[in-house]
Amino acid sequence: MESGELEYVGFWPRVGASLIDTILLGIITWPLFTMFYGKSYWSSEKIEGPIDFLLSWVFPAVAIILFWIARQATPGKMAISAKIVDAKSGSVPSRGQFIVRYFAYYLSAIPFYLGFIWVALDSRKQGWHDKLAGTVVVRKK
Repeated sequence: MESGELEYVGFWPRVGASLIDTILLGIITWPLFTMFYGKSYWSSEKIEGPIDFLLSWVFPAVAIILFWIARQATPGKMAISAKIVDAKSGSVPSRGQFIVRYFAYYLSAIPFYLGFIWVALDSRKQGWHDKLAGTVVVRKK
């Protein structure tokens, strides 16, 4: 990776990208939740059924990983001109790296989101999920 061409993407731009992705995911899933379960769904704190599980857990995982495989970015990262690359070579990460990165999000979130906050503290702007998957998030300077 040519350091003169690319920069690591820091905490706040990545928060913005995540907000964009969350809004887009909500635009897709919230009407479906209401259609299948009614307005009472929004006052429940448990998984209501198989469609709830699919829309809450499976669909986001599959959509995010497929975006990463196809574009090296989610729509939010694309909006900030960022992409995920292999930390050593700067090339496209493997599918395995993308899958590890996604599931490592849960490890990043468990201790008070410290693994995500780590992006603000790390010299390469890597969260714990990036470190575990061997990836970095970059964009052109």
